[in-house]
Amino acid sequence: MEPSTKEQCYHCGLPLIKGQLCSTVVLGQERQMCCPGCKAVSHSIVENGLEDYYRFRTAFADKGDELLDKTIEALDAFDHPDIQKEFVVEDGTEKHIQVTIEGISCAACGWIIEKQLLKLSGIQRVAVNVSARRATIAWQESQIKLSQIIGQLEKIGYHSLPFQPDQHEASFQKENHNFLKRIGLAGLMSMQVMMLAIGLYFGIFGSIDESTKHYLHWVSLVLSTPVVFYSGFEFYRSAFNALKVRSINMDFSVTLAVLGTYLASVWATVTKSGEIYFESVCMFIFLLLISRYIEHRARYKASQISANMLKYIPLTATLLENGKPQTVLAKHLVAEQIILIKPGETLPVDGEILDGDSHIDESMLTGESERIHKHIGDGVYGGTINTEGTLKIKVTSEFKNALVNQILRLQELALATKPKAAIYADKASRYFILIVLFITAVSYLVWLNLDPSRAFWIAIAILVATCPCALSLATPSALTSAMAKLNEYGLLLKRADVLDQVPEIDTIVFDKTGTLTQGEYSIAEMKLFNQFSKQQALSFAASLEAYSEHPIAKAFESDTKFAMQNVVSESGLGVRGFLASDELRIGKVTFLTPSSEVDELIDSSAIYLQQNDQLVASFVLNDTIRADASSLVAAHQDKDVVMLSGDAKENAVRVAKQVGIENIHFRQTPQQKLAFVQQKQSEGKNVMVVGDGINDAPVMAAANVSVAVGNAADMSKRSADIILLNQKIGHIQHVFTMATKVRRKVKQNMAWALGYNLLILPLAIAGYLTPWMAVIGMSLSSIIVVVNSVRLLR
Repeated sequence: MEPSTKEQCYHCGLPLIKGQLCSTVVLGQERQMCCPGCKAVSHSIVENGLEDYYRFRTAFADKGDELLDKTIEALDAFDHPDIQKEFVVEDGTEKHIQVTIEGISCAACGWIIEKQLLKLSGIQRVAVNVSARRATIAWQESQIKLSQIIGQLEKIGYHSLPFQPDQHEASFQKENHNFLKRIGLAGLMSMQVMMLAIGLYFGIFGSIDESTKHYLHWVSLVLSTPVVFYSGFEFYRSAFNALKVRSINMDFSVTLAVLGTYLASVWATVTKSGEIYFESVCMFIFLLLISRYIEHRARYKASQISANMLKYIPLTATLLENGKPQTVLAKHLVAEQIILIKPGETLPVDGEILDGDSHIDESMLTGESERIHKHIGDGVYGGTINTEGTLKIKVTSEFKNALVNQILRLQELALATKPKAAIYADKASRYFILIVLFITAVSYLVWLNLDPSRAFWIAIAILVATCPCALSLATPSALTSAMAKLNEYGLLLKRADVLDQVPEIDTIVFDKTGTLTQGEYSIAEMKLFNQFSKQQALSFAASLEAYSEHPIAKAFESDTKFAMQNVVSESGLGVRGFLASDELRIGKVTFLTPSSEVDELIDSSAIYLQQNDQLVASFVLNDTIRADASSLVAAHQDKDVVMLSGDAKENAVRVAKQVGIENIHFRQTPQQKLAFVQQKQSEGKNVMVVGDGINDAPVMAAANVSVAVGNAADMSKRSADIILLNQKIGHIQHVFTMATKVRRKVKQNMAWALGYNLLILPLAIAGYLTPWMAVIGMSLSSIIVVVNSVRLLR
């Protein structure tokens, strides 16, 4: 029912002030507003076809901004590059931001915000997380400004600010505290009401007169009322929110059962006639809250590892300016600045070591306790700990682009992605609710003719016993637990539905360099031509390879580097560029400029350096095979395991034999790798590609599932579905193991949820189930599902 609006603002409900009246036509009638802010909000809602908000609301909205025009003018500051630098992430032509939105109270609010913003030109995506009170927005800067987006939120009555990741933990603790307060109150009162009920039912109090019984019923009413209206409030709000957008959720059944039982018991207490079930109401709410709390903790576990990384980031850093140290805020550091890290200190941002040598503890990122030896030129990450020597670090990325923040954003995206099983379960639960409501109504009418005194309570028992909580929890509880466990192994899932696809994989394609091997090349043999010196050859090679992202580039180091012009890196072949008027090339023999010298070359496994048409040098490189590569390959002998390598035949065959791969394809360009995967898929195969994600973005994007191993920098730009944050490729096996376990758990959960409901429904319809029995059965069903899923964390 719509709230009263007589002499009140139709939007916010505050008193109308004479001389300041505004109006908007809502639901076909002119409605009075108290200020321009409320008028702007209501007008925007009407203009965008969202009038159902007013039709189904149960309370007034927050008051609009009375100084709306001035507020929107002030938002221009959000377009300033220095302001955006800290919060806005650029991805090509798109910009992304997470904002905290004040005033979100229900799902209807999230629905309005998404509908409203998506109508703006330039908005690419909007995802509102109602429970977290924040939204992720992607937009095209050329079409719309950030100030216009935030201004639009202000117009519809929602104040927003850039999201501060370090508030994540505080937000959870607050929500957790509220949960515990509601559970604590429900548990305390339930014990009191249950003791009174047991005494009355089983005559523990002895022979007592009717007036004393009636008095105890009133005591039960007083004790149960705060449980119903405080502890159970979230259920009613959720049900009303669903009704506002013309939908039904499981809390609708809960609300009907709780309020129906409570009001009927109140009536029986007042009239001194009929059944009283205050203890069932209290116990129902208490047990349901416990099952929801267990689910809440399980969901949080999935994001806890990523979110807690932010707690390791120090607030300050030691910045070196003109050789002098000074303390600055870590989040204000920018690329190319130099910072000093002393032994025992935590790195504030990602960077590259300029001076020093130390062992770095990266366990907070990778889950591995083994410390990593780092020296000059190596990359380091914010949140890791420098355990030994003093380091000078060149900042390579701002705090917002640091690895820990990339992980956090990817984790948020993964948790927002619903796999097919979860979507089907949601749909099934909605249909199930409608079916149960229909059965309840029919049963009530039948029992009204058979035994009117039992009709209402049988209907309540059906609603309570068949509440589809367990059905809705069956899939998400298992998935979130699985993702949390994989995080402990350093495996980050960018999509939750990946676990749906992994069991179907029948073909695994491995890249060689940086995947099956460590990608840490060294020069094993060097041969000089045409009287070039070793120093000249290394300087030429290092100058060219500085423009390459391929792992072999790190093998070429020289104190002398030349400024190259017109450098082109051709994926899978080599690098070419100009030094003054001379063209330099480094790469495979097929990449060289044809000449009589080149025609005589027969070692296709070597890397050659050429100046114009003269050979300068040849290099034979060594790379170490990963220790756990063989065990990973051996674990999948039942699948078609393939190596696709851009390297020469000799190197590819050597590595393939050592790790146990028989199907080998060498000298493969990225285009040929892509064609191979697409050919397999056209044959009905499900392909997983495991690569380092540097030169293989197209083939990884085309695969059914892709895994990026090795260097985790620039993760957000990769095409991989799974990212391995540590160097242990054998951990990929955990994805297969966990995917199989998740599928089994989901089947167990669904079988239990459906089996329980199919068993309990006939008993409830036949009248063999009292409300308190139904309460215990429903709650235990939900708890069993969640506990079964949480076992994946072991």
